Amino acid sequence: MARSHAHRIALLFNANKAFDRDVILGVADYLSGTRTQWDLFLEEDFRLRLAGIEKWQGDGIIADFDDPVVAAALAGTRVPLVAVGGSYEHPADYPAVVPYVATDNVKVIKLAYEHLIESGLPHFALFSLPEASENRWAQEREKAFAALVQHDHARPEIFRGQCTRAPTWNQAVREQIAWLHRLPKPVGIIAVTDARARQLLQACALAGIAVPEQVAVVGIDNDPLARVLTRIPLTSVIQGAQEMGRTAAHLLDRILHGVPLATTRILVPPAGINVQASSRHVPATHPHVMRARHYIRQYACQGIKTDQVANYVGISRSSLESHFRQQVGYSVHDEILRARLDAATAMLAQDDCNLADVAHKCGFTSSQYMHLVFKRELGCSPRGYQQRVRNTERVHDDREHVEPRLPAARRQAIHAA
Repeated sequence: MARSHAHRIALLFNANKAFDRDVILGVADYLSGTRTQWDLFLEEDFRLRLAGIEKWQGDGIIADFDDPVVAAALAGTRVPLVAVGGSYEHPADYPAVVPYVATDNVKVIKLAYEHLIESGLPHFALFSLPEASENRWAQEREKAFAALVQHDHARPEIFRGQCTRAPTWNQAVREQIAWLHRLPKPVGIIAVTDARARQLLQACALAGIAVPEQVAVVGIDNDPLARVLTRIPLTSVIQGAQEMGRTAAHLLDRILHGVPLATTRILVPPAGINVQASSRHVPATHPHVMRARHYIRQYACQGIKTDQVANYVGISRSSLESHFRQQVGYSVHDEILRARLDAATAMLAQDDCNLADVAHKCGFTSSQYMHLVFKRELGCSPRGYQQRVRNTERVHDDREHVEPRLPAARRQAIHAA
């Protein structure tokens, strides 16, 4: 049987960005789930050859309209087009006569904000980006945050800081630390991206500010790269980027079959929130316990022992153990073990890993000891936990709140701590 005509479709996204990659995956998922045949034009960074794209002789385009340069370049195109980007407070800010699929910025911020409220935090702030045409989506997230905080009769605290560039990096970090010191504690901070959240965690580490006891941090994007570049695992809102890709592909497919959709706008809510240590705020009134936990979260996977924690805090081992028993009801060693277990479960949730490598990277003395801890704490082997997470993700894929890395029993144990 002869192959039917395949439409030539350009995907104008930056494949180096986590959000854009997820949109592309959504497009691919749509194609694999239907009989649609497209020949895809995609570059790792389409901006390298954006000039002249409006004259492209293809059949359709799906493009990132958060980038004003892209929107301007495609203003004169006659090729069927679907735009993808962030949502806007004012309808006039959406592109005219272009079908538009948006991440719902209001719901993204609301999900992060409600998580911080549920964590028992009394103060809230937002770490944004400098105002610029390419950061319009960040300013929309500022508006959403301000509206939520003002609705609760509080003053929104928003810090934009600098765009991080090598020549100004040190100054940017100093400004972040100064802002962090000014904030009332404890405080929950929403960062408009995981990259901004990672910078904030680094600033907290440099300033000796305990995370999450004094500052709890939530990012946006659920970027795997951000997770491996932070000492303290980062909580992050999972945007519905793959659903956006599926929706955009469906709209373009309909347009190619003659359905007029020029004024269509679809807002896609977040897929959930991946809760990790950076936002698991557990009130602790004793400064020695707060300081010890801060140290443990950063260095548990480097094989530290209780004596080293006590030395960092500056008190005897017996005194630190006494404070821990009184404050949280378990030992310093238990806290270290919990941190290592969290790191191991995060690694196992990603893909098939060598258990010996996981044990080594997470601070366990051997894979056999890690297996023993998993059986004792979680009731299953490391491989059994990995399969449990995969099954849970399949069953709960459409839940509004997702904690994909920890089973319910483990989450309850941590929250109870």
